[in-house]
Amino acid sequence: MPDIGIVGAGVAGLHLGLLLRRQGLPVTLYSDRTPAQVATGRLPATVAHHAPTLRREEALGVGFWPAGEYGYTCHHHYVGGPRPLSFRGDFTSPSRGVDHRLVLPALTEVFQERGGELRVGQVGTDDVEKLAARHDLLVVAAGRGPLAALFPRLDGPGSATAPRRRLCAGLYHGVAPAEPKGVTLSLAPGRGELIEIPLYSRDGHVTALLFECVPDGGADALCDIDHRADPAAFRRAVLDELAAHHPTVSARIVPGEFGLTGPLDLVRTAIVPTVRADWAELPGGRYALSLGDAHTVVDPIVGQGANIASYSAEVVAEAVLEDPVLDELFCRRVARRRGEVVMGAARWSELMLQPPGHVRRLLGAMSELRGAADEFTDNFGHPDRQWRVVATPERTHAFLARHGAAR
Repeated sequence: MPDIGIVGAGVAGLHLGLLLRRQGLPVTLYSDRTPAQVATGRLPATVAHHAPTLRREEALGVGFWPAGEYGYTCHHHYVGGPRPLSFRGDFTSPSRGVDHRLVLPALTEVFQERGGELRVGQVGTDDVEKLAARHDLLVVAAGRGPLAALFPRLDGPGSATAPRRRLCAGLYHGVAPAEPKGVTLSLAPGRGELIEIPLYSRDGHVTALLFECVPDGGADALCDIDHRADPAAFRRAVLDELAAHHPTVSARIVPGEFGLTGPLDLVRTAIVPTVRADWAELPGGRYALSLGDAHTVVDPIVGQGANIASYSAEVVAEAVLEDPVLDELFCRRVARRRGEVVMGAARWSELMLQPPGHVRRLLGAMSELRGAADEFTDNFGHPDRQWRVVATPERTHAFLARHGAAR
């Protein structure tokens, strides 16, 4: 019976740990923080789980936030410019936004209740040899720790050398939900994007606003204001940005109620999209497998990070069940199986940061073709399908023709 070590207690590590414990395998999860520290810490990100991820959670018995109560059913699109566009696309099954400061501690507790071992502390490169001796397979699911360096960065699609956006993500009171309840994707060409997510947090039902700011495009001033020293100035800047560039969200602001839900409910960062090698050989001939952010870091513009992490965890767990010989051949099989979905997400995310002409035409056409808008929206849960829609002008043309666009 193989023994698995997992470094990183995010969605990737926890979903894999729970899946492996369901098979009865010994699993040790290494985290740099206790569940209590995660629960009381700063907002890590604003995250949506799409239907395939929710189905995995239900199957694992950790669907604690049912989509019927906590989910949403559609995307509201707004494209600014001289001739603004607005349209809606519906999911076939709901997605859901829940603060990961609620999700991750809850899943960690279940992992331990089901016999998984949790070890809290820093894991560095000096620990690799010891971990290789302890476990038959080491899975690295922590993108920001030193062990990510085990996996060489791959140049090419999905990888960048610098951030494409500066990110300002926060949780807010005082935004009335869209009707029907859904995410708003608002584009301000040349300036950036806004992703508004109805999200459940420790303050109840709130609104997440993620500003994707083009560097030096104007909106990135939000990333520089000291919200602790001058919360009123930060609030005014957010309201001004919404009013000037994201009117469909601005129209739902409740006067006198709008503001951050708390000082820890804002995160400002910049992400360098990165694809790394799928595996590395360790001392003694055992292997480390990259998972989640240790494998693929995507810009959150289309909300794929947690979902491809969960998908990859399922692929790894299925591969272990089928073939417990955890050698290079095993790692190659995992890489092949997850490649289309993971790289579909990476390349689609990359494309949307600077959409080419055929994608801009797609957005325009979807404002008149409801069936196309619905399928495009549902594909947020299926990035491999979405990439097949947007990869080339010919593919986008065929997609629109299938939905009745004039040839």
